[in-house]
Amino acid sequence: MPALLTRIENDRNVLGLLFLLPTAVLLLLFLTYPLGLGTWLGFTDTKIGRGGEWIGLENFEFLWGDSVTRLALFNTLFYTVVASVIKFVLGLWLALLLNKHLPFKAFLRAIVLLPFIVPTALSAIAFWWIYDSQFSILSWALQRMGVIHGYIDFLGDPWNARLSTIAANIWRGVPFVAITLLAGLQTISPSYYEAASLDGASPWQQFRYVTLPLLTPIIAVVMTFSVLFTFTDFQLIYVLTRGGPLNATHLMATLSFQRAIPGGSLGEGAAIATAMVPFLLAAILFSYFGLQRRAWQQGGTDK
Repeated sequence: MPALLTRIENDRNVLGLLFLLPTAVLLLLFLTYPLGLGTWLGFTDTKIGRGGEWIGLENFEFLWGDSVTRLALFNTLFYTVVASVIKFVLGLWLALLLNKHLPFKAFLRAIVLLPFIVPTALSAIAFWWIYDSQFSILSWALQRMGVIHGYIDFLGDPWNARLSTIAANIWRGVPFVAITLLAGLQTISPSYYEAASLDGASPWQQFRYVTLPLLTPIIAVVMTFSVLFTFTDFQLIYVLTRGGPLNATHLMATLSFQRAIPGGSLGEGAAIATAMVPFLLAAILFSYFGLQRRAWQQGGTDK
């Protein structure tokens, strides 16, 4: 028995699995059952207050031909791609800035985190006021500066509403990207930059050939979480627009809720939610393959 315990203590893989076991049990209990039930409901015609029967792929066939669902899919992909790319660019820029020797650096980092720690519902209400068609502080400021001559209908026009919700999501998501990338930047040894500088590398070359390769594993993880959070966004959209105008801001998550709860079609709503799974798996695979570069960082070989 002591020999077995010693072997377990010296085996990193076994020890890691033992540490992960409690979390895995909790995930199985609280995630597997809801996921399984939701998937099952997607293949039934269940309504609120009435048990359903197995109908196979009928819900998915209907959704494939449903113009609102196709619009929600387009909105979700557009919302996710645009918001994630801009969040990454701004977050990386902020991380590089905060990694420099700035006065009041700790205070600035705390300020940067504020948008992320404010509850989503409160952020959405604040943006709802900023975008108000009659009392918008943004339109008022732009008018005072002479940029525009009338109030902008931020949430009443389909494309304005799409871009406005993306802007709100970016404001909330940039701090997460920035602080996480900043933590990654601080793990890079200054000796790499000193060696690159002695070799005559410019700041851009140092960023391209030193910072970016060493930051790749962190970028993979951050962007995966960013895409997951953005793709499944619900609170911001539901509080701000409830999917309007004319379903222009409906995402898959909000449409799933609308069809399942207010609409009463649990099977249809569950089918929409189930259709999101392949996209989420693609994001997870992106993270997995990005993490393979960790072996190179630790002195091993790429897999």
